[in-house]
Amino acid sequence: MAVRAAVLPAIGAPLEITEIDLPEPGPGQVRVRLAAAGVCHSDLSLANGTMRVPVPAVLGHEGAGTVLAVGEGVTRVAPGDRVVLNWAPSCGECHACSLGEVWLCANALNGAAGVHATRTADGAELHPGLNVAAFAEETVVAAPCVLPLPDGVPLTDAALLGCAVLTGHGAVHHSARVREGESVAVFGVGGVGLATLQAARIAGASKIVAVDVTPEKEELARRAGATEYVVASANTPREIRALTGGQGVDVSVECAGRAVSIRAAWESTRRGGRTTVVGIGGKDEQVTFNALEIFHWGRTLSGCVYGNCDPAEDLPVLAGHVRAGRLDLGALVTEHIALDGIPAAFENMTAGKGGRALVVF
Repeated sequence: MAVRAAVLPAIGAPLEITEIDLPEPGPGQVRVRLAAAGVCHSDLSLANGTMRVPVPAVLGHEGAGTVLAVGEGVTRVAPGDRVVLNWAPSCGECHACSLGEVWLCANALNGAAGVHATRTADGAELHPGLNVAAFAEETVVAAPCVLPLPDGVPLTDAALLGCAVLTGHGAVHHSARVREGESVAVFGVGGVGLATLQAARIAGASKIVAVDVTPEKEELARRAGATEYVVASANTPREIRALTGGQGVDVSVECAGRAVSIRAAWESTRRGGRTTVVGIGGKDEQVTFNALEIFHWGRTLSGCVYGNCDPAEDLPVLAGHVRAGRLDLGALVTEHIALDGIPAAFENMTAGKGGRALVVF
């Protein structure tokens, strides 16, 4: 059956909106009709070569939809079930999984081995980017790549739970472990940054400082929970210390993946505080520290992969926040688009404009 999809023909090439042929679900596989898919910075990183992906490929990893069919042996979901795509399912057997660090699973990206689909125009085999290939009307994935969506969450909004919200929630609650009354700075007010701001508010942070390169995002940040807004500059750490009695924030979360903002986040954190890096930067983004400052400031600097989350455990928690009105998924979205709007969404992301663009099928 042919469906429309956004295909990346080569690294750095424009996306092609075309028809692809999907196989029927085989043993252990599930076919899903997408309701929506978020356009994430990781998709842009795959498209421009910052992260590796075999090409041609169907990108997109943040999505939600309805199960159409299941293959032999699939019992966790059935046709008609609403699901969230899980692009990094843990194997439960590798060293990281044995330590309970499922977000570092060595086999998380092996669930999509083999051919996902073919392009109808020339029969070219297509790789499913990050396992789930959500930039398509329908997709076929391994059963561990779907999670049942808890009741009370609109299906279109639920797409955001697949990456941005899990990452932002986990950065605050699992990586930085923000405690009630602490101060937090969030660098980068895109989709993940907005989710992080909401998570900091839910955690009970007393002061939440949003930092971005453009003043136009202030209203968006404040709606998400920011109590202060700082336009990024060389003076950002000094401004944040001034907002916190000269001390710096207890926690900084960097969501842009840029050397300059990682360094600024570090310098904005109080002595003994925690700096968590969520953003995915390139190899050319070099951050430097001297030995004396590491000793003197006593800060913790840590990376954060997928929010250090276990999606199966965290998804019900997030759904509870949605039902209670504490988490507003719609507030992350600044643009609803069709498949052919993804290239423009990439351009806006590169220019630092807007929050999350959501492809609605």
